[in-house]
Amino acid sequence: MKVLVKNIILILLIFLIMSAVFSLFFQPFKEIKEVSITQLAEDINQERVKKVTVTGNELEIVYLDDSTAKSRKETEIALSESLLNYGVEREKMTRTEINTVDQGGSWVWLAPVLFAVLPLLVFGFFFWMIFKQAKTGATQAFNFTKAKAKLFGAEGHPKSKISFRDVAGLKEAKEELKEIVEFLKTPEKFLKMGARIPRGVLLVGPSGVGKTLLARAIAGEASVPFFHTSGSTFVELFVGTGAARVRDLFDTAKKNSPSLIFVDELDAVGRMRGAGIGGGHDEREQTLNQLLVEMDGFERDTNVIIISATNRPDILDPALLRPGRFDRRIVLDLPDINDREEVLKIHSEKKPLASDLNLREVAERTPGFSGADLANVVNESAILAVRKNKNHISQEDFLESIEKVLLGPERKSHILSKKEKEIAAFHEAGHALVSSSLSETDPIRKISIISRGFAAGYTLKAPKEERRMKTKSEFLADMATLLGGYGAEKIKFGEITTGAADDLMKASDLARKLVKNYGMSDLGPISFSEKEEMVFLGRELGEQRNYSEEVAALIDKEVNKFIREAEGMAKKILLKKKRLLEKIAKTLIEKETIERNEFEELIGKKKRRKKKVRALKKIGKKEKSIKVKIKRF
Repeated sequence: MKVLVKNIILILLIFLIMSAVFSLFFQPFKEIKEVSITQLAEDINQERVKKVTVTGNELEIVYLDDSTAKSRKETEIALSESLLNYGVEREKMTRTEINTVDQGGSWVWLAPVLFAVLPLLVFGFFFWMIFKQAKTGATQAFNFTKAKAKLFGAEGHPKSKISFRDVAGLKEAKEELKEIVEFLKTPEKFLKMGARIPRGVLLVGPSGVGKTLLARAIAGEASVPFFHTSGSTFVELFVGTGAARVRDLFDTAKKNSPSLIFVDELDAVGRMRGAGIGGGHDEREQTLNQLLVEMDGFERDTNVIIISATNRPDILDPALLRPGRFDRRIVLDLPDINDREEVLKIHSEKKPLASDLNLREVAERTPGFSGADLANVVNESAILAVRKNKNHISQEDFLESIEKVLLGPERKSHILSKKEKEIAAFHEAGHALVSSSLSETDPIRKISIISRGFAAGYTLKAPKEERRMKTKSEFLADMATLLGGYGAEKIKFGEITTGAADDLMKASDLARKLVKNYGMSDLGPISFSEKEEMVFLGRELGEQRNYSEEVAALIDKEVNKFIREAEGMAKKILLKKKRLLEKIAKTLIEKETIERNEFEELIGKKKRRKKKVRALKKIGKKEKSIKVKIKRF
């Protein structure tokens, strides 16, 4: 439609230009008087003629008053001879300027040709544009079933080419994928051992962990054509279009074999069949059926490997996940502290960093961050440095960008009243004090009552070491920490505010997981997780319980028991250390932000640490002296 409008506007402009040209050449000229040769002879005798221009047989006359006229002379007779024959005196004729101009010039033949041919050219161009538009529409109709896959590898994109060296962490995943690339490069050594080429590789992991980045690295490493597309490009309004596009994609890949196909967001087309309400989606199911046939149908001798990525493997059709289709499932985990440091180094490579920058500390403060989150942290730190007119990115910029990514930007315009500020200070002080009093929790990194995002204040914690598993006591300590703000408000002000709503929701969800998922309650080692009802347009419409109403009541009692136990733990700590709670809250009201070192000084943790170090040194000295004495003895 846009192309058609552009063509119409172009044609209108051409017509306007043509009309301007025609109006220029065919404008109405004023009429020129025509005189006879006899009258001309008489005017010359009366000395009224200033100039006569002869062009062939045409005469252009200019009188003394600058008026003009035209006339014609006799053919094949010179003008002077004609004038003498008509009685012009020779003396009078010599006083008149007579010029002779050669007949001809380009306009004599060009003007008629131009005005005859130009309209035909304009109309010809007009019809050519119309036919071109019609042809384009027909071509688009035929290309509707073509796969919209981008080709990398053979034609290449050197500017954006990356390799496995540019991907930090994910060691096991890279090893698996290197093997796939090696199989395509040198299949002979695998075939000698009777090894069969894998049909498909499924990359599974949370969003931002690096699935698409790994696929780009494969494209950079492999010396074979690499076709990249998305699952959503196959699903169209018309039934059969997606299946045709799948066929076209695999046909193109087979022609260029050995080759790789990467389908991002596989769940868009690979959802479980027959799970929707009122039947399945015909177009999506036909597309999935065609994909299943292409991956493992009658044709098995094709050197085409399909690589797909998804963060929702639980909703994929079982037929896709069986051996012979997706033979390998590679799970990509969130990076640990060492991998996070490597990711930060890669993203900070071409940025001006401060000499005292410690990326290890940044990695320690970002547990649970994906590769995309860390890239965002580095980018936000660079933006903060520019905003402050700095020449380099400092540690302060990195630490501030972490908070911005976690909670959102500072809301400096959101000024708390004196009462709200006091409530926020005691609330955050309650979280921090309970957390620091329990050995199972992570150390406090920062406490602040400056609004960020939707939070009026926040308490940041960072783990001492990477953990994959948690114990029941650690969960209870986390719940007590969450309820620390609620308890502090209740002890100090005798009532609670809406500020504890998010903490209560998190604590309740955690307590329910302890009972239903982890089997950590008195109900025993039983899982009471609900079965999710899956539909086409979303993950679930509702939940189907696999337990009775009596068991549901028991679960509620156990959840309530965990919540009360965590609340009692938090309340006991806060009442015992009430003066310390007041001290932390007052410091927060004054400074608005407390860093780790200052907080540890407030609670006396540094003094205890120093005493412990001194005691260990004394023990070490005693052991040394005993060893010396034994040696002498």
